Amino acid sequence: MTAPSPSTTSNSPSVPDNAYIGRFAPSPSGPLHFGSLVSALASYLDAKANHGKWLVRMEDIDPPREMEGAADTILHQLEQHGLHWDNEVLYQSHRHEAYLSTLKDLERENLCYPCQCSRQLLKNKGGKHNYTCQPKNPNIPAALRLSITRHSLITFNDIFQGPQQQDLKRDVGDMVLYRKDGLFAYQLAVVVDDAFQKITHVIRGSDLLDSSPRQIYLQKALSLPTPEYGHIPVAINASGQKLSKQNLATAIDNKIASANLAAAIRWLNLPIPEELAAASCREQLLWAEKNWQRTSVPHTMEKPV
Repeated sequence: MTAPSPSTTSNSPSVPDNAYIGRFAPSPSGPLHFGSLVSALASYLDAKANHGKWLVRMEDIDPPREMEGAADTILHQLEQHGLHWDNEVLYQSHRHEAYLSTLKDLERENLCYPCQCSRQLLKNKGGKHNYTCQPKNPNIPAALRLSITRHSLITFNDIFQGPQQQDLKRDVGDMVLYRKDGLFAYQLAVVVDDAFQKITHVIRGSDLLDSSPRQIYLQKALSLPTPEYGHIPVAINASGQKLSKQNLATAIDNKIASANLAAAIRWLNLPIPEELAAASCREQLLWAEKNWQRTSVPHTMEKPV
């Protein structure tokens, strides 16, 4: 299949082919908590230690889950912690035309199809849509699913977690690219935007590890480059719950930014000196950039705070 039409790639940033470009892509469903600060920091340090650019993308394509003002709050939190991004912030809510164009490309190549299957039917089928879809009823809203071939084993080497593999047809099924409620799916948007921004490295939490094979498969279907992936452990609380907005994780306090940052640096197994614990965020980040080692990051899926 050919690459997406010009509207998905026009005005993309002009950068050298061998340049490192990383990104942090939060969802504005609430302010940053410690776990999201760690993810932002890890992606930032890996980019800067490799003399690369660090971009911020706001994944605001799911309005029902978003909190009013959260996008601005997140950006302010990053700035207060010294995590200044390169280039302009990309908002996915401004990218609908690019996503729609990509869907049309997939439809022309018969690589996606409408699906009206109910949640109950999907549950009865084992929770995975890897079967022939029901006939289309024009009176029922339809999702669009990617048609995944039977030979769909995806393998890749994760920077932190090592060799990975997933049989998409068996383990995931035909994934949704466009939802019945008229919203674009995360997997579609992230692949289109990673290509648009020329992302070379994706450093993020291990809760998204299972998404990487799906994104790699879609990249291949669209003849798009595949970034290198690295998944750090997710931060969990004393009860073993992932720190998340859904679990009411406490928002990081900008008034103690240097203490927050020092804690995040130590959480990544970087032994920041005690004399820097109360230093400015900029001083801490300069030290962390010089001392960043991928091999120091714990090779686990979870780590308590």
